[in-house]
Amino acid sequence: MDAWQKQLAAAITEPGEISARFGVDVEPLREVVARYPLRITPHYLSLIEAPGDPIWRQCIPDPQELSDHRQAPDPLNEEGLSPVPGLIHRYPDRVVLLVSNACAVYCRFCMRKRQVGCGSRNTNRAAALDYIAKTPAIRDVILSGGDPLLLSDDELADILSRLRTIPHVEMIRIGSRVPVTLPSRITSRLCRLLKRFHPLYLNTHFNHPRELTPHAAAACGRLADAGIPLGNQTVLLKGVNDDPAVMKRLMQGLLAIRVRPYYIHQLDLVRGTGHFRTGVRRGLEIMEGLRGYTSGLATPYYVIDLPGGKGKVPLLPDNGEWRGNRLLLRNYHGECIEYEDLG
Repeated sequence: MDAWQKQLAAAITEPGEISARFGVDVEPLREVVARYPLRITPHYLSLIEAPGDPIWRQCIPDPQELSDHRQAPDPLNEEGLSPVPGLIHRYPDRVVLLVSNACAVYCRFCMRKRQVGCGSRNTNRAAALDYIAKTPAIRDVILSGGDPLLLSDDELADILSRLRTIPHVEMIRIGSRVPVTLPSRITSRLCRLLKRFHPLYLNTHFNHPRELTPHAAAACGRLADAGIPLGNQTVLLKGVNDDPAVMKRLMQGLLAIRVRPYYIHQLDLVRGTGHFRTGVRRGLEIMEGLRGYTSGLATPYYVIDLPGGKGKVPLLPDNGEWRGNRLLLRNYHGECIEYEDLG
């Protein structure tokens, strides 16, 4: 068993382990975990300094997850945009292929909270690959899940090899949080495997400066040394990173480990995540705290992924039209979409 598999096997999955370690009441945790599963690797658990801190909030179940009824399980209409199970075709030239239903840590703000870790995913991989092969407009395939890097090396190589036999697939992207939560997964063998399939890009997911550990930096260094361009997608989270100074430290720290800040996401309107929500105006204040105060390389796009699968829209302090708590935004189709700011 590899070191990363031992870490995964040692992950906390039972509320009683949290109660014993931190002295918190176990019953509220059990109620949440009965609906939304728990998993925390020893590495990520070691980053918690105190209950309620930015790392705790991201991984420890919270009873507020069960009292959020205002938002939708699938606000981005991923299931409606799936021509075959496990494939999301939202934009004309790219698709998301869901290859895993598991993560090393189950983030409490997950955009696929309804699915990830909740039993088997209804994915027809053969049909998804056949759809990609028969759709010449698709030039970009994004592997997501769950976390694609929790697959075995052999299974991952099989998927990548099959995609590389499709002539019109020009590039492959992988979305993975394991450089943050399970950095030992980024082995030299894995990097040699990924290097065979260029052009291949990897977007990871750091949300707080304390996640930029030496182990995470080493994992990103191995990927970068394999020629894999690294980007980062941060989610704006209340009580975690909704502060201009914290966000600036995170973005600067990412560049120091050769990861380019790509997106700051306004939290999707996913049921069970409302306690993490900040207002859009706060996100714009954070962008104002980055622009001009640090390198342009450290200034990502701040985006809203519009409900209903209408696509991502970048926000700047001076764009969009406010109507009370509603923001009127224009998407890439030229449609004007009204976005309700629930923060």
